[in-house]
Amino acid sequence: MLNELQQKLLNMLSWFHDFCETEKLNYYVLGGTMLGAIRHKGFIPWDDDIDIGMPREDYKKLALLMNAQTGKYILETPDTNKPDFYYPFSKIYDTETTLVENTKYKIKRGIYLDIFPLDGIGNTIEESKKNYQQIEKINNLLMLKTAGYRKGRSFIKNCGVMLFRLIPLNAKKLLHKVDDACAKKGFGDCIYCGNLVGNWKEKEIMPRSFFGKPHIYQFENVKIWGPENYDAYLKNLYGDYMKLPPKEKQKSHHDYIEIDINKPYQNK
Repeated sequence: MLNELQQKLLNMLSWFHDFCETEKLNYYVLGGTMLGAIRHKGFIPWDDDIDIGMPREDYKKLALLMNAQTGKYILETPDTNKPDFYYPFSKIYDTETTLVENTKYKIKRGIYLDIFPLDGIGNTIEESKKNYQQIEKINNLLMLKTAGYRKGRSFIKNCGVMLFRLIPLNAKKLLHKVDDACAKKGFGDCIYCGNLVGNWKEKEIMPRSFFGKPHIYQFENVKIWGPENYDAYLKNLYGDYMKLPPKEKQKSHHDYIEIDINKPYQNK
């Protein structure tokens, strides 16, 4: 049985798939969402998010199309003129809900879909890893600059986060540097590509052939698109992906301060 948050996310995913079909946009579900589709035929039971990747050309078209429409779902991107948005990827928010994330800025929006750009990175694995190192350095600075104090994190790490804030770096400039660095090479122009701001870092770099043509998969009671060679994609990220993690790791990796699926965040 899905919890209320997962059901809301599933509704958003179903809407997104239909939108992309109508507008002829390509996308792939990524990471834990793709793993859930294969291993669980839907959500990983303890998961509470949806990860989607789009070749940058489609990613840009999505922004133009969604900015031209109105409705309960809105899109924010690294180019969004919002002082508290510091993600090097886009998010689609449900404006009829409330979710507060534990970052330095305590971002208050609705529940969301993460939309990542998929970019080229090189034509050999050696070249790709070398190019990625520059992106990773800037992205790590951005994450340190915008991270919040987190319970469960060691005292020393939390102190490090607080001290790093004192370094005079402009987070918005770092954000745009990350996005520009990722966008240097086209998704279709390189043998190796990936989600260059993903949680799995270098493991996100893989042959473009793993993605191939978006393939249809079942996710709960809806149809979604994912990488054509799902086995190679999931092995690249997780290794033995059909093996469940130990019980102590079967929990959400997100740090949410507040979730209210019934009240718009603008009213709170």
